[in-house]
Amino acid sequence: MSTRLAGRTALVTGATSNIGRAVAEAFAAEGALVAVSGRS
Repeated sequence: MSTRLAGRTALVTGATSNIGRAVAEAFAAEGALVAVSGRS
């Protein structure tokens, strides 16, 4: 696990599937605190 984004917060909209989900997972893997939002 990388800590490149440790201590940062990211809000990802459209994170239910596809690219939004991938972005949320990537940010989390880099150490960010991730808040997500989606319709499903």
